[in-house]
Amino acid sequence: MKITKIEKKKRLYLLELDETEKLYITEDTIVRFMLSKGMTISEKELDEIRQFAQFSYGKNLALYFISFKQRTEKEVRDYLYKHEIESTIIPKVIDNLKADKWINDRQFVISTVEQNLSSGDKGSFVIKQKLMQKGISSSTIDSVLADYDLTEVAERIAQKLLRKYDGKLAFKALKDKLSQSLTNKGFSYQEAKLAIETLDLEKDEETEEELIYQELEKQYRKYSRKYEGYDLKQRLTQALARKGYDFDAIRSALRDYL
Repeated sequence: MKITKIEKKKRLYLLELDETEKLYITEDTIVRFMLSKGMTISEKELDEIRQFAQFSYGKNLALYFISFKQRTEKEVRDYLYKHEIESTIIPKVIDNLKADKWINDRQFVISTVEQNLSSGDKGSFVIKQKLMQKGISSSTIDSVLADYDLTEVAERIAQKLLRKYDGKLAFKALKDKLSQSLTNKGFSYQEAKLAIETLDLEKDEETEEELIYQELEKQYRKYSRKYEGYDLKQRLTQALARKGYDFDAIRSALRDYL
């Protein structure tokens, strides 16, 4: 077979053989096989050209994808599959990129954890969950997380949450809210407990009284339409207890309000 045309087409080149067969190849393929117009090639050489062109194109696609931000092996693999790179070629591209340090799942975990340490708000459980969704193995994640202490992150987020909820919730409800919010962000119960202990938390009786009356008024408007007497009192008691107020405070408030 004779090469009858090599023509630039955007990022690829059109290779024409015997003016009938056409193949799109990369510039690297031309250089590797020293292709030129008029050159004669065998079927075996053509197959090698096809294989390398697909590998080269796949690698170029992957490098383009990686150029925007760091990617995991699974993300690159899925990207190549989406762009219809042959399934037999994808592992070769991945291995080549890993050998050249373009893909490194352990380094991806390290970068993620360190970014979280400096400005993030996640605990190890959520970090691990998100990284596993990106295809990184549990063992790789665990081995990296074992080298880091997220105590400062938990304390930073506890302070932020306190500023958000302080003066808006009953003292008990405030502590429960802080603990729940921290565990929802991936911190263990013990990490949340220790972070909350570092806060300057003190029950303010005046604020507590103001809040319970505000809540009582709100709940009264809700339940007084349907209930009265003992039933109303029970509904109000249960509603205030759910909001974190202790029963002595509830009884005192109800005595004054009803």
